Amino acid sequence: MKIILASKSQRRIDLLKQFGLEFQAHAANIPESSAQTPEETVAHNAYLKTKAVLAQFPGSLVIGADTVVALYDQILGKPRSQQEAHAILRLLSGRKHRVLTGVSLLSANRERSFYVSTDVYIRKLEDYEIRTYVETQEPFDKAGGYAIQGIGGAFVENISGCFYNVVGLPMPRLLLELRTFGIDVFARGDGKEE
Repeated sequence: MKIILASKSQRRIDLLKQFGLEFQAHAANIPESSAQTPEETVAHNAYLKTKAVLAQFPGSLVIGADTVVALYDQILGKPRSQQEAHAILRLLSGRKHRVLTGVSLLSANRERSFYVSTDVYIRKLEDYEIRTYVETQEPFDKAGGYAIQGIGGAFVENISGCFYNVVGLPMPRLLLELRTFGIDVFARGDGKEE
């Protein structure tokens, strides 16, 4: 079965490649929406992306995902300016926030959806650190204005939960869910370990 990632996110593409999955990436090109809670938001957006791409590739298994950063249930989006990036990082400084990723797997006859939440603790940041980081341009396409796998990882004091989730795809859970579609990246030969 052909696998389609309903995203052009380089981080998500790299994660699927890292685990040896063969797939094609196609952006869903739909507007994202907000629901009442961060959990509902990521689940809803992931499903809409998956459904839109499955319509283009009906015989495939489509993986869709949506990631948000939430501070006290307030969703912090991707900064669009240096001022926004600075303000978001100032909000996160010295606090715990949550990174939530909703994932939807959809084929013609099966559907699986879930979300994963990871607590991230950002140490107290100095203004000059935020300013210097924002100048790297790294924050601008990242929910919450930082990349844990990049320079922004230097600000992360601790995480509780799945690291891959913070990058953009909760791989341990995703790999288990893919088994329900007959895809096991750890299987050898005939799909069974001897």
